[in-house]
Amino acid sequence: MTMYPRLSFLLVLGFVSTMEAFSPICPTTRQQTTSSTLLSAGSTMDDLDAPRMNPNNPSLPELKGDFDWDQRFGGDDDWITENVPGKIVLNEIDLARQVTELNKLEEKWRKQRQIEEYDSSRTTGWVPEAELLNGRFAMFFLVTGLLTELWTGVSVPGQVEELLRIGGFIGFE
Repeated sequence: MTMYPRLSFLLVLGFVSTMEAFSPICPTTRQQTTSSTLLSAGSTMDDLDAPRMNPNNPSLPELKGDFDWDQRFGGDDDWITENVPGKIVLNEIDLARQVTELNKLEEKWRKQRQIEEYDSSRTTGWVPEAELLNGRFAMFFLVTGLLTELWTGVSVPGQVEELLRIGGFIGFE
């Protein structure tokens, strides 16, 4: 019995020692370290707090990657600077023609999608879903008939005959 208190003490000690690994770092310590590291680079505290401004428009903040891509990659043979999609200015006639063609394409794809949805939802006729459902019902009722024959002693054709007599489809003779 003296071994169990020692074991529980060791378990508690091990649990407490692992808890330090999951404890959060004090934010003030982390901030002081970051500030002192950045200040040692020669900047002042005011420079760190002030946001960097866009050189083209000083009233807006600088955006990451906000520079002229055409100027940087203009000499590259693969870089396209003319007729770039999204930057092409179209007149009203070309724009109307494009909208009409897109509407026709949208209507065609919508009809195809509706036909596919209808075909996939069919459960009657010569479709795979109907055949699968029919096969499952046949297996279920065959097993039901065989189990009923086992428990009652009435054969499957006898069960069908009894069902037809109870339903009134054939006489009681």
